[in-house]
Amino acid sequence: MKILLQTARLVLREFTEADAGLLEALDADPAVMRFISNGVATPLREIVDDYMPAYLAYHRKSPHFGFWVAQSPVNHEFFGWFHLRSGSGCPESEPELGYRLRRDCWGLGLATEGSRALIDHAFLHTPAARVTAETMEVHAASRRVMEKSGMSLVRHFVADWPVRIDGDEHGDVQYAVTREQWEAHRQA
Repeated sequence: MKILLQTARLVLREFTEADAGLLEALDADPAVMRFISNGVATPLREIVDDYMPAYLAYHRKSPHFGFWVAQSPVNHEFFGWFHLRSGSGCPESEPELGYRLRRDCWGLGLATEGSRALIDHAFLHTPAARVTAETMEVHAASRRVMEKSGMSLVRHFVADWPVRIDGDEHGDVQYAVTREQWEAHRQA
């Protein structure tokens, strides 16, 4: 399996088909799925038939965009995943950042550490002009990660969620950082 990058506390590596059980366990936690499916777990069959083929296809298409397992560099413990990919209807020059971590990994700075590393990767190794991320207006923890990662609030909007999620009546937010903002921050 190919490693995309490593930080002090994270290794981001390509998914393999053997990771389906890790995703099932992650998505079985109602707190993890709160802002995604209102706490409903993702069935293993859906992970195997839909998610894993999509995740693996990203790796075949591009070494720089896709979904990666987040794990410990010391004992390879699974923490969750991150993605950097072209969002729906968006060009590769504006990839979207995303993450999902186990509940016991929350509040440790891992989401910020991985997000910063992927933003650096996007601007150092791809033609990205801007990196974006989206979450629900009420998802304060995810918004803090975006802000700590150097992103700024760009807009409020209303997403078309496939299921009703508590708090979705408040809408959604998009954060972004441009290459110019990233470069200016690095030089400061």
